[in-house]
Amino acid sequence: MSKSSSSAASSGDLYGNAPDKAPLALILIDVINDLDFPEGDELLRHALPMAGRIADLKRRLKSQGMPAIYVNDNFGRWRSDFKTQVDHCLQAGAPGRVIVEQLRPEHDDYFVLKPKHSGFFSTTLELLLDHLQVRTLVLTGVATNICVLFTASDAYLRGYEVCVPADCVAANSLAESESALAHMQAVLRADTRPWEELACDKLLLSARPVRAPHHLVHRNASDNERDG
Repeated sequence: MSKSSSSAASSGDLYGNAPDKAPLALILIDVINDLDFPEGDELLRHALPMAGRIADLKRRLKSQGMPAIYVNDNFGRWRSDFKTQVDHCLQAGAPGRVIVEQLRPEHDDYFVLKPKHSGFFSTTLELLLDHLQVRTLVLTGVATNICVLFTASDAYLRGYEVCVPADCVAANSLAESESALAHMQAVLRADTRPWEELACDKLLLSARPVRAPHHLVHRNASDNERDG
């Protein structure tokens, strides 16, 4: 083990700077996006007002020690890394640049690249959340009715508390976004209030106890079946 790794291990942090235990995490879905595709201009029109609110929410949560996790599509570029994608989306002429400039990652943020719609499908997101002992997810980003919805569904199935602030997500149209939010609220029990109404400090206090590892959950369920 290197000296820096030993120091990080002794301090209880992965790298000595990012939080390694937190009850809640902010998930930024596909906000690092050049929006250079058909209908990208429609998504940009709805996503632009969202960007500033996510930036404010991120500052508030990080000031309380909550981590920010960028969960981003790899856009089929299997040889790219996250930094390369950020640099690409910040190039002059990239339609999504105005959003990326407001939401560019900081040195202590986490990131996960995903190959499909859900942030959980074939990624390390669940391992990271288990390490952080996160139990509540605040999902933000695009598109409300696609990647946000799929990620929220998988989060709900895994037992996380799900919040999807209605003013921190966007889709190609307001109708599509509202329909997806209504589904998440009704079926996934997601809190879809605007972010300022979420009262994050109260949300942290009311969050459930740390989730048990999955093998313990399954074992306890089996024990309960035998006892019942």
